[in-house]
Amino acid sequence: MNEMRPPRAEAGLPRPLLPEGWPRPRGYANGMLARGALLVTGGVVGWDADERFPEGIVAQARQALENIRAILASGGAEPRHLVRLTWYVTDMDAYLAHLKPLGAAYRDVMGPHYPAMALVQVVRLVEPAALVEIEATAVVPD
Repeated sequence: MNEMRPPRAEAGLPRPLLPEGWPRPRGYANGMLARGALLVTGGVVGWDADERFPEGIVAQARQALENIRAILASGGAEPRHLVRLTWYVTDMDAYLAHLKPLGAAYRDVMGPHYPAMALVQVVRLVEPAALVEIEATAVVPD
């Protein structure tokens, strides 16, 4: 077995995929393998239950992740069941300038589970005050 491969996940949980010879990604997975019930969110923004946005990309990302965690829980899932996150940001430079606090916010809310991820800059989001929107896909083991 290739020593660069991630350790085997708990039985039934999504498992990161690492093609032989590829370097291990940091903070995301190249791909995920899972079986079970599919849970998909819509685009989740970083507002609270009263639809108020905190100031700044880090605070909005944290709130969006907390909102995703709440949606997962309502479907019987946890962050460890995530297989994919797609991030949409209105300012890539702001995202890149805040990588460390964004990573800390992610770990605080989602823990050490890193699914496949994509990051896309967009001109704007439906909610004018939104700086980030995240779509999540999870697989809840049978």
